[in-house]
Amino acid sequence: MRKPPGVSDQDFATALGQFESVVGRRWLFTGDEDLDLYRDAFSPYWGEAEERRASAAVAPDRVGQVQDIVRIANRFRIPLYPISTGRDLGYGGSAPTYTGSVVVDLKRMNRVLEVNERNASALLEPGVSYFDLYQYIQERGLKVWLDVPDPGWGSPIGNSLDRGGGYTMPAFRMHFDSHCGMEVVLPNGELMRTGMGALPGSKSWQEFKWSFGPWVDGLFSQSSLGIVTKMGFWLMPQPEAYLTGTVSVARYADLIPLIDTLNYLENSSITNGMPELWSPAMGITADAEAASDTAEVRALVEQAIDGNAEPLEASGARRKRPVWTLRIKFYGPARTVPLQWEFSKERFAQIRGATFTDGTLIRLPLTEAQKAQVPKAEFGIPALSIWSRISRSEQSPGEHYGHQGFSPIIPRSGEAIFAANRVFAEARRQHGIGVPLYSIPYFFWHRALMFIFLWPTSRDRAENAKSRTALMDLVRLAAKAGFGEYRAAPAYQDLIMSTYSFNNHALLHFHETLKDAVDPNGIMSPGRYGVWPRHLRPRPPQ
Repeated sequence: MRKPPGVSDQDFATALGQFESVVGRRWLFTGDEDLDLYRDAFSPYWGEAEERRASAAVAPDRVGQVQDIVRIANRFRIPLYPISTGRDLGYGGSAPTYTGSVVVDLKRMNRVLEVNERNASALLEPGVSYFDLYQYIQERGLKVWLDVPDPGWGSPIGNSLDRGGGYTMPAFRMHFDSHCGMEVVLPNGELMRTGMGALPGSKSWQEFKWSFGPWVDGLFSQSSLGIVTKMGFWLMPQPEAYLTGTVSVARYADLIPLIDTLNYLENSSITNGMPELWSPAMGITADAEAASDTAEVRALVEQAIDGNAEPLEASGARRKRPVWTLRIKFYGPARTVPLQWEFSKERFAQIRGATFTDGTLIRLPLTEAQKAQVPKAEFGIPALSIWSRISRSEQSPGEHYGHQGFSPIIPRSGEAIFAANRVFAEARRQHGIGVPLYSIPYFFWHRALMFIFLWPTSRDRAENAKSRTALMDLVRLAAKAGFGEYRAAPAYQDLIMSTYSFNNHALLHFHETLKDAVDPNGIMSPGRYGVWPRHLRPRPPQ
């Protein structure tokens, strides 16, 4: 049996016995076959000594059991690693950051405690998935929407705590921002409610975030300071209609006013869906069949990255392909969204030569036939179709077993997109890092952009080693240019935290000060996001 480092066989056996007395034998997992389910299926260290592995797992079904587990762990200095549903593939999955930790699996705490249609809010436990919440809403005919990430099998609480994003209005697609109030088991086993939930008998826990005094909710996102057992969310009222419109421009430099105009429209709430950017002239389109990746096009793109975009523009004009297309989206009343699109066209028309394509107005709610045809995430419908594109399938054949993400944040501007692609080009040309020829960012966040690069992982150690080296080199190159990661798998969390080094790593030192004060025994998710308890600094061997 695997056990936590520094814990005696006798103490670990005693702790396991006490965990079993809390949850019952059925919900304590110690056998290899069970614990294999808590491996990171996408681990870049698969089968190596550095792969993160659990020593046991325990699955409580109520808050009191979570508190008991935490108190037992303190008694025997057992490191714990809580997960909601453990579906965070690409960012560590259900495997602990620190090998030997006991996973606290919250999948049995899967109750939808409330959905308030009148004020568009919900209160959930961590084991509730997006599919669960969607089904609950549909069965009751409630006129509220979720905002969902690409794979809907994860937990709204888990995804929000790891700062995931989605596809609808800005107020909802930044998932942690849409939460309101949480209940947390602290590292000493004490139960705390944040926001208005700290007031006994409060009637506004899911309606007002801040309560009285310092706001502490952010301390529990991407952190090792507690186990969140309930969380409130603001949901999106079902809109009356949905409309899209596409803007196309012919010059490479037109991206600057294109993004500036979009920012004005979105910051003014005139357009309110997640925008999408493409480059038909570069062969980067939403329609894979319309893409073109010839040697000639690649050479033109390389020239544009280096500052000479005229040949690319001329090629696009000959082939009737704009350099940039931007698809924007509107949710709202059927009478007003066409007017919002007309106003948007007036603003974009200030870019010389801009052309427009009107989308079809869709009245809501969707019919069952429409649900099968639309991009589901844009309508708050959870799905798993993303796996047909990013895992082994007919669309994505090969020997890879998963992926690991590189996701730097850049300013929301055309200049920043140009600068980032120069950094990525340097990585490709000088360091041999296999990044795309040209990288288009995503618009999940309201005032920033994010790239998503998915490096494949395999069962081949040499290939994984190359992949890890490439990703780590790119993290350093991006950080040097001022572009930081917002989220990562455990294998890279220490490196990424080290890049946030202003004033001799003042941020990390503050994190560590909080960690030592709140969790003096260092039992709660040690090492998560680069924050280690005092007794495991400097970094433990993995």
